[in-house]
Amino acid sequence: MLKFATIMADNTQEEMSMQMSFMQHLDALRWHLVRSAIAIFVFAVGLFCFNNFLFDTVIFGPLKQDFISYRALCSLGYKIGAGDVMCMTVKNPHLQTLSASEQFFTHMWIALLGGIIMAFPYVLYEIWKFIKPALKDTESKPAKWFVIVASILFLIGILFGYFLLFPMSYNFLINYQLSDSGIVQTNNTLDDYISLISTMVLVSGLVFELPILVYFLSRLGLLTPDFMRKYRKYAVVIILIAAAVITPSPDVTSQMVVAIPMYLLYEVSIFVSAYVIKKHKLQV
Repeated sequence: MLKFATIMADNTQEEMSMQMSFMQHLDALRWHLVRSAIAIFVFAVGLFCFNNFLFDTVIFGPLKQDFISYRALCSLGYKIGAGDVMCMTVKNPHLQTLSASEQFFTHMWIALLGGIIMAFPYVLYEIWKFIKPALKDTESKPAKWFVIVASILFLIGILFGYFLLFPMSYNFLINYQLSDSGIVQTNNTLDDYISLISTMVLVSGLVFELPILVYFLSRLGLLTPDFMRKYRKYAVVIILIAAAVITPSPDVTSQMVVAIPMYLLYEVSIFVSAYVIKKHKLQV
């Protein structure tokens, strides 16, 4: 009986130790989340205070005829012999609001969204700090590179969406006419504009995380470079369809401006998958 009681006491103490360890991890996670939220809040407040720069320069930049993307695309069109095919003319840059509170809540939403984007690298860093103690020495360094590479890819995707995807799509849609009669006029609202630019920019940032997704799928054995090479032609078709949807302009040159970076991203993902598989075989 005494031996049984001793074993039960040891098991109870071990369970309490495990429970305390879990609570400690939970507490550590809470502080990582708190610091991440503080970083987002600080950036958001800063952007909220500089509303003229945030909106007039950044958000409403694509509504101006001298926007850098329009000038660059127009110049590119002339250089490749396409003439003014890639030149865009901004039509009716004025936006309407349909409620008294729309501008205020739009201001808050964009400031928060900007805070999330700017604090994204720091949030990833906090995630890495949380999982670092559970990693082996051989896994710690790759995880650190994950934070750096994922942050760079996300920011590149954000810039790609802002400077290319959104301006090309928006100008096609805003100038599209059902007929030549002029009976239907497009009077864009602030809510529609903000929804379109925020969605396209964020989706672009997430799409550029493809190599990171491929890395983890390859580590889990769910994806191989041979599989990606085998179905490369199908991937090209999907990329071309996606480019045609994203840039609904019938101009092939504009579609290629979007499709080529996406295809390069796919090729980079194949290289990442091959690297992971090769390294895993060497370790085994």
